[in-house]
Parts: sequence; structure tokens; C-alpha cells
Amino acid sequence: MAQFGFDNDIHSILKLDMPITNAPMARWQRKASSSMSTSCANTSALSPGKSGNRSLSLSKTPSKTPGKNGKTQCTPSKAGGDRFIPTRNNKQMDVASFLLSKENEPMDTNPSAATSENQKAWSVTLNGYDIEEAKILHLGGKPLNAPEGRPSVGNDCDLMSVACYQNLVLNSLFFAGYQNNLKVLYSQIPTPVSTKKNRYIPSVPDRILDAPELRNDFYLNLLDWSSRNLLAVALHSNLYLWDATQGDIVLLMKMEQVEDYICSVSWIKEGNFLALGTSDCKVQLWDVENQKRLRSMSGHTARVGSLSWNNHILSSGSRSGHIHHHDVRVADHHIFTLSGHSQEVCGLEWSPDGRYLASGGNDNLVYVWPGVQEGSGQGSNAVHSFNEHQGAVKALAWCPWQPNILASGGGTSDRHIRIWNVTSGSCISALDTQSQVSSLKFAPNYKELVSGHGYAHDNVVIWKYPSLTKVAELNGHEGRVLNITMSPDCSTIATVAGDETVRLWKSFELDPVKKKAKERMVKSTSSSIHQSIR
Repeated sequence: MAQFGFDNDIHSILKLDMPITNAPMARWQRKASSSMSTSCANTSALSPGKSGNRSLSLSKTPSKTPGKNGKTQCTPSKAGGDRFIPTRNNKQMDVASFLLSKENEPMDTNPSAATSENQKAWSVTLNGYDIEEAKILHLGGKPLNAPEGRPSVGNDCDLMSVACYQNLVLNSLFFAGYQNNLKVLYSQIPTPVSTKKNRYIPSVPDRILDAPELRNDFYLNLLDWSSRNLLAVALHSNLYLWDATQGDIVLLMKMEQVEDYICSVSWIKEGNFLALGTSDCKVQLWDVENQKRLRSMSGHTARVGSLSWNNHILSSGSRSGHIHHHDVRVADHHIFTLSGHSQEVCGLEWSPDGRYLASGGNDNLVYVWPGVQEGSGQGSNAVHSFNEHQGAVKALAWCPWQPNILASGGGTSDRHIRIWNVTSGSCISALDTQSQVSSLKFAPNYKELVSGHGYAHDNVVIWKYPSLTKVAELNGHEGRVLNITMSPDCSTIATVAGDETVRLWKSFELDPVKKKAKERMVKSTSSSIHQSIR
């Protein structure tokens, strides 16, 4: 019983829960109370007396004092807890305070062997280790391994040593720490967010092409880019081809009558044939490689302002409000007519999978038509009719990575971009752009939506999809933007505007690694099917 009481007394003394009478002030307390300086350089401090009478004397004390093992130790300049200590309990704080206060006591030069052994036994029994060999604020317990090979702090690191203290101050943000069950507290390896590079979007066009005599007509579609990197531009009665690879310009055709003009252009998917809609109510088909007109298809009663391909089926929309389907493989090309719009069809776009045809008109309506069925007359009834727009709908775009998503844009009296789910027939989201929407195009490289605008902004805007938050604005055109088309690699967009210029914006370039991965994927999934035209 006496031994048990003795152990409790020793434990209460070493625990240091209450202030110890006649004990010298700790060095960090003296430095905190000093108003002379807060650095580890020579400072004024309170020097404790050796006996019960403590006299205050102003003296210069070295900031670095030798420790037990001859190591130089430095204490923080401010009072309070240390920083970034992964594991620390009250017992460690007590032992640290005891060791700091013990440094200022005179060393016993001739300790007896029996006394040393007894003190060591008591220390091991009470603390689990020899207090004479303990380090100040040492890390107790084995730290958990950080994931992905991240290093952890060693158990034997003396955080109060000069080297560790400087490393803690200078590199605290990158100090490797232990991991609890939820997350890594500190890590030397930057997180993916910190390593993500900011994407650079040029604010000026990569190239500007002159487009004289361009018709400044909102309802026409005068620009398209082929899969063979040829840009087709209709300038009044002339059709020009610009080779984006070589930089060559070719005049493909010219209307026979002076008063006639080209209203729409559209490339077939393979890029070897070009369709033209004209003001004399015809649809022409051209072999670009041989610069030869293959056929001229009639049937419309008004100008043909919109065109769209679906394999061998060419759809054309006219000012009469009718949409014609043409099978270009046969002599009797006209399959049937879609009737729904009461005014000019100014927007026409097939979905990537060929299941739906979207049409927009000057009657503020958007129709979604079913795909053409081989050998049947099905497809004459619309799947959906959307009437939420309050202006002419020319801008239409299907999402390449979500074939059932359609984007539409309204004219000056509407100014909205609306996203539709054609499977359910619902409007997913709507955005007021505060400007006439003349063209839309999805950019698959970064999953964004590009819009061209007329009055009042006359610019191009890149939106993040599906949040529709603005990514960037491309300014430079001095007239309303009429059409937008995208390069085969989806890295560049071409815009044509009423200022009679075509501007190329290199806004969607991929990183080299992502670009190579995409090229490999395209090669593996490319189709060798070629549709011949007679």
C-alpha cells in the first residue's frame, strides 16, 4: 500500500497539472513576457534564481541553448501550442514542460548508480519510456501510411530541433503528415486540382479571311467545313473553297444568272461532295475533287436556305416552310415532304445517330422529326413541336456525346438558348444571352457550347455544358455573326459575319497527350463505308 501511494505521489509530481512551487519559469514563458524582441536572436528575459528567492534581472540570454545531448535547440518566439503536430496528448505536453524546466536546473555531476536506476525504472513504469532519453514533443505511436506512396513523418523526429523547426516553418504547406480514416491532412504531392493547368483561350482570331459581297442575311447558311479540311464560303453568286491545310483558294462555281445567289452550303460526312441551296429554288450537288456539278434537284417553290445530310439522304428547307428529303443515289431523288412550318425554314440539323431531324423556322417553332425509314413513307409526322421561343429559330445543334440533346437559339425578340431532351420532350435549361442567337455549335474537346450572336453584342461566346456558365467571349467582328462551323479536329471554329470577314478562332486545342489518345480512338472506330452517288 505504501508503494502504491509513493507511485501516485511521483505520478502527480511528474504530471504537472498544477503549477510547481519554487520552480523556475519555463524559457518560453520568459520569452513571451519579454517585450524586447520576439525572434530567436539574443533577447532580454527573466533569469530565475537558484533558490526560493527569485530575483528579476535583465540580461541577454542566448536564443540557442545546448540540449542534453549537445544538440542545439530553439524554442518558438510566441507562447502557445506548437503547429502541425500530428499526434499529441496531455501526457506528452506534461513531459515536454518538465524537460524544458529541467534544462535550467543545475546538473548533478555525481549521481549515484542506484538513484539513476531507480529513476529510470520509475520513468519506464509511469511513462513507458526513459524520460532521460525522451525527446521534446516526440511523435507517439506508429503513423498510418499515406496513400499513393506519400511519405509520413518518422516517429523519432525531434520537432523542436533547429532543422525540423525551420523545415516546419518554410515547408508547412507541403509537410507530409499522417492520414486518418477520412483524408490525408498534409502531403508533399500536389493534389490534382493544384496540378491542373489553366487552359489558354486566345482573345484574337488565328486568321482573318476577306469575304467580299457576303450577303448579310440572318436566314441564310453560307459557311461549312468539311472532314477533308476544306472551308466552303458562299459570297453572293460565287462559291469559294479554302484549303485550311495548304492555304489555297479555289472558285468552285458561279451562278448563271446575275440576280441569283447561293443561300446555303453543306458538306457530306465523307467530305467529297458539297450540296448548295440556291435562290432559284434548286439544290445542286457538286463533286469537289473534279470540280464538276453532278446534278441539280428541283422541287421547292422558294429559295433553299438550309441543308443537312444524313448519309445518302439530303434534307433541304425552303422559304415556303416545306422540308424535302432527297435520296441522292437514285434518279427520282424526292422521297417525301415534311409540312409543319408556316414560314421560312432557316435551321436544319440531323442528329449524330441519324434518328432525328431538327428544324427551326421564322414562325418561332422548333420541330423534331423522325428518321427516314427505308422503303416506307414514315417520318412525315413530327415527334415534338416546341413553341417556347419568342423569335425566329435558326441556331440548332445536336450534342455529339449525348445524341438525344438538342440546343436551339432564338432571334432578336427571344435571345434565349434552350436545351431540349428529345426523348422526354422536355426543356432541360434555358439561358437569356441578351443578344440575338444566330448560330450554335457543340465543342466536344472540352464539352462546351459555342454561340454566335447578332444584335446587340455581335460576338461569339463559349459556354460550359451543361451548366451554361460563360467560359470566354470572342470579340472582333464589327457586324452580326451569321454562321459558325468547326474544323475536323474540333480545335478551331470559323465564324462569318456581316462585316464581310471570316475569322478562325483556335480555342479548343487539346493537350498533346489527350490529342494522341483521341487520334488512336478515331482510327480504331473509323468506318470504311463509302456511299457512291450516281
